[in-house]
Order: sequence, then structure tokens, then C-alpha cells
Amino acid sequence: MMKIPFVSFEMMHKEIEEEILAKFKEVYEKNWFIQGPEVEAFEHEFAEYCGTKYCVGCGNGLDALFLPLKAYGIGAGDEVIVPSNTYIATALAVTYAGAEPVFVEPVEKYFNIDPAKIEEKITDKTKAIMAVHLYGQTADMKPILELAKQYHLKVIEDSAQAHGATYFGKRTGSLGDAAGFSFYPGKNLGALGDAGAFVTNDKELADKVRALGNYGSDYKYHHIYQGNNSRLDEVQAAFLRIKLRNLERWNANRKETAQKYYAGIHNPLISLPEVMEGTEHVYHIFAVRCERRDELEKHLNDLGIGTNKHYPIPMHMQGAYESLHIPQGALPVAEHISATELSIPMYYGMTEEEIQYVVDGLNSFR
Repeated sequence: MMKIPFVSFEMMHKEIEEEILAKFKEVYEKNWFIQGPEVEAFEHEFAEYCGTKYCVGCGNGLDALFLPLKAYGIGAGDEVIVPSNTYIATALAVTYAGAEPVFVEPVEKYFNIDPAKIEEKITDKTKAIMAVHLYGQTADMKPILELAKQYHLKVIEDSAQAHGATYFGKRTGSLGDAAGFSFYPGKNLGALGDAGAFVTNDKELADKVRALGNYGSDYKYHHIYQGNNSRLDEVQAAFLRIKLRNLERWNANRKETAQKYYAGIHNPLISLPEVMEGTEHVYHIFAVRCERRDELEKHLNDLGIGTNKHYPIPMHMQGAYESLHIPQGALPVAEHISATELSIPMYYGMTEEEIQYVVDGLNSFR
């Protein structure tokens, strides 16, 4: 029996090990660990990669979403549209800003927010839409941006799972007014610890986010806002610069693995993820669906195949959001996805033998 983990960094890190260790030594010997030249260089390179003018490094992906909300002045008494099917960090960013998340159901086959269901949730309190690009595929941005323009709303992309994904040729991060990225180690572009970044074409917004993430300071010991401490570490920026140079190649490998899954998995009990026209999926997660999900998970785990669930309890049913008083059954699409989604192994460097073993495991489920 083979043992295939849900995720592995082994091949990726083996290829860049010498560069990573040499860069660590370089940063270590410089003794400059906060707001140094590596951060400045990464911000420039990542903004260029995304197709934006500005990038601000942050401590993590949650802060990269929370800080622009704060910079826009969104807070108590305001509402922000959030997909009902996403990781809780999207909603927590809204909560931390003092506003209330308003959940909108997804298009089930694409997992992302349904633009046709947004308008009915817009009120005079609505200030922004958080468009999440879940699992590596962009949300349908054209109708979202049209609605935002009509109602004078900001659009913030949650791009935590979609580094390098495109929507009609434009990369995530460049589609809305602003975007937050996570560089959690398991992401397509991951640091060796926690890290994040915010991107935009709005200089005033970028300057404010930078100050808010640096104790509200625009220069040393001069504090113009009541800020936070959320800065990208120099050593993580150095590692991310190395990884960014490899991202397109690593994403291409994920797409190749995905195509082998599509070609090989033929089990009527299992639904494969669908790709929306005009989008380029980067497969942070390869999310299959099965009405007997827990049985499928056990079947695969018994074969030595690692799996995960994204996400087993929808946000409105979590204790963290009991205060919203949203009953079970109120968001049936999110609840159905939570009950049926199963993530199978997807990472750079999977061998043909490993991919085939996963395919055979899925096809043998009865």
C-alpha cells in the first residue's frame, strides 16, 4: 500500500534548498529583520506579478483583508457582503473591522459567490463586497464589479487561495479595488511561516494600509492612526522572492496533475470540480464532491491516501457567529457543500504513480 499525503512540500523545497539556506544566511548576517530591502524588493516584484502598482507586506492573510477595510473606514454599523462558503478568515476580517458580515450563497458547481444573489442582500448599510477566489478559481468578477459600481461599493478580493489564477487574462489581485493574499506555508505561494500581502492600484489606500500595519505610523515615532502591528518579516520576504520566481512552473505542474485527475476519475458517485469559462484555475485545492463523503474519506484514508475537508462546518453554524442568529437550513448551498466536499492530494511534484494510485482509489469506491 502506498502512503500519499494530502500535501507535501518535499519536492518543492528540495529544488530550492540551496537558495533558501544561502538567502537565510545572507539575511542573518545583515542583521536587518524588519522593513528591510528584501521586503521592499518582494513588494515590488509581487505587485508587478499581480499587475498592480502597489503591494504592502503584512503579517498574515487575515490582516491583508482586515487592514484595507479599516483603511476604507468600514466599521461599526456597516455591512460587508461575504460568501457563505469560504474559510472563516474572510468573515473575521469584517468582524475585526467592527462591521457585520452578510453571507451570500455560492454557485454550487464553482464554489464561489453567486453574483445573482448579491443584490438582494445589499442595504443602505452595505459598504463592500469580499470576493473570494476559492480553491484556486476566481469568482465571476464582471457582474460583481458592475453591482459595486451601481451601488458605490468597494470590492476587496480574498486571493488567499488563488496566487496566479486569472479571470479573462487578468491575474487575481488586479480585479477589484484591493486584494489580500495569504502566504501560509500550504498556499501555492507559501512562506516558511505566516505571512501575507495587500495589493492595489490606489496609492492613498496603500499608504494608509502600510501605516495601519505599522502601529499607525507614517514615519518612526509619528503615529497618525490607531494602528496594528502587521508587517512582513524580512526573512519571509527573502524566501518568498525565491518562491515567486518558481510559482508559474509550480502552478503549471498542479494544472497537469488536475488534468490527469479529470482524465482518469470516472466514478458516477463522485463529482469533479468545474472550471468557469474565462478563468484559469491554479488548483490550490482539488475539491471533489460525494453524497457519501465521509465513507469516501474513510475509503481513501484506509488506502493510505490523505484527504481534507474544506470546510466541514459552514461559518453561520460556527459558535463564532452564533450572534448572527442564522439557523441551520438558511444557507442550504453552503451547508450542502460542507457536507459533500472532499479535498484530495494536490501538490507540486506528485509522481505519475502517486496520481494513478489516487485515481484508482477514487474509482474503486462503491
